[in-house]
Parts: sequence; structure tokens; C-alpha cells
Amino acid sequence: MDMISGLRYQAARLAEQHGGKTDGAPEPTLSPNLVKAFSLAGRVAVVTGAARGMGAQAAVTFAEAGADVVVADVLEEGLEETAEKVRALGRAATVVPTDVSQKAKVDALAARALTSHGRVDVWANVAGVLRYSLIAETTEDDYAFITGVNQAGVYWGTAAAIRAMKEQGGSIVNIASAGGDMPAPTISVYAMTKAAVMMITRSAAIEAGEFGIRVNAVAPGFIDTPMVAGYYTREDGTVDPDAKRDAFAMRAAQSPIQRTGEPEDITWAMLYLASDASRFMTGQVLRPNGGVVMP
Repeated sequence: MDMISGLRYQAARLAEQHGGKTDGAPEPTLSPNLVKAFSLAGRVAVVTGAARGMGAQAAVTFAEAGADVVVADVLEEGLEETAEKVRALGRAATVVPTDVSQKAKVDALAARALTSHGRVDVWANVAGVLRYSLIAETTEDDYAFITGVNQAGVYWGTAAAIRAMKEQGGSIVNIASAGGDMPAPTISVYAMTKAAVMMITRSAAIEAGEFGIRVNAVAPGFIDTPMVAGYYTREDGTVDPDAKRDAFAMRAAQSPIQRTGEPEDITWAMLYLASDASRFMTGQVLRPNGGVVMP
């Protein structure tokens, strides 16, 4: 059952539980306009970084909204798991192992999406990496690795998406970060790339608007994904539950609403930007971060 059908089902169940009534109020229904605005039915979405974390959840969320999904990542095993979740929702999934730091690989991803599905309506550049180091201790390898995925990957993905969408328009959603708004020690290269993602987004919005293509970004706060596991993972690779609890408690304390985020908190914002609900929005950055950063 996709997300739109699920919302209709929940509304119907609520009505049944109240005997068709809700304390004298009209029977709960969802406006067809609202359903249509957030629906991706009949559309094709490409998601990079889809093997795990926010990328995997984005693929599922888009499928819940009715889209067929092309899932891409350099991690092939996790990629197939994501594809199975998409198929379980009754949507088509195409697996394309991709190193987004290489332009030729990203161009091949776009070509495969067009060959397999005939169109691309949504392109989400989610792939991202993080390594910790002070500026004075950052190696060339660390710098090249992080900028290659986080910055070049988004740049090449945006370029490929624009070319693929020129005929019918579409929506590009880039993943930035609260780290691109607020400096912090040991993540300078990561933060630099995420600030760059925001500017890539704005620049692309200016260039692609004439083709009916909208380009926006989401800048998440602290989200429970494999990317933040370094905070609580021991040297042997096992999770330290006390360290994890403390890390999340510390981050929650920084938020006015006293919580950290989950992948769906981000992918619902991505769905808004991917769908017609945000048809009057381009060149913008949404910041679902619990209020930790308010630029």
C-alpha cells in the first residue's frame, strides 16, 4: 500500500471506529487536491545514496507516494535491500550501482533511468560521507574523498538531472546539512561541501527554471543514520549503547523541542519538495533540524 492509499485507509478506519461519526463532526476525509499535491503517482525518481540511511528512506517515501524509483549507491548489497522495500510497496525499482564522484558514472545513471523508465521527474542527491579531522591534520585523501562525494557528486547529479528533465520539467532535491550553516570542529571539509550544496542549489535554480525544473535543498540536523554512528561506535565496530544514549541526549538538549531526528523527518520534507505541493518553491533550503540552527 502506498502512502496516499494508506492515508485514505487510515481516514476510513477512523470513521469506522467512531461508527461513521467523530463526535458529531463530519466524516473525516482527505481533500483530493491535497492528495494530488503530495502524490508522485506516475513519476520516476532517482535517489543517490540509497543503500542506507536517509537515501534508503527517501526511496521508500517516494515509493509510498506512488513513484517508481531508480536507486543508486556505491554500496551494492544495501542497494538491493532498498529496492526490495520499494517493490514491496508495489512500485518498480531499478538498481544502478554508482560512484557519484565520477561524472561518467552519474551520466550513466541518468541514461539508465531514461532507458528503463522513459523519463525522470525527481532527482534526489542524497549520497554523502563524513570524516572527522582538524583542519591542520586533514589529509589530501580525506579532502578528496569528502569533496568528491558531497560536492562533486551533487554537482554532477544536478547537471545530469537538468539534462534528463529538460523536456518535461521536474524537481531536484539536494541534501545539504546544518553543518553548512554552523561551524564545528573536526568537520570543516564536510561543512564546506554542504555550504557548497546550498549554492549549487541556488545556481541551478536560476539556470533550470526556464525548463520547468525546480531545485531545492534540505539541510538536516542530527539524524539517527549510519553517518553519525562514529559518535558511539567502538574501535572493534560494535555499538556502545551508553555512548549512543549520551550522544542523542546531548543533541536533543540543544533543540527547543528536545528531540533528535529520524530519517522520515527528512524524507517527508524531501517529498514536499519533490511533489507539486512545492510548485512555487525553487532555490530554497528547508531546515528540519529541531530548531538547533535558525539562520
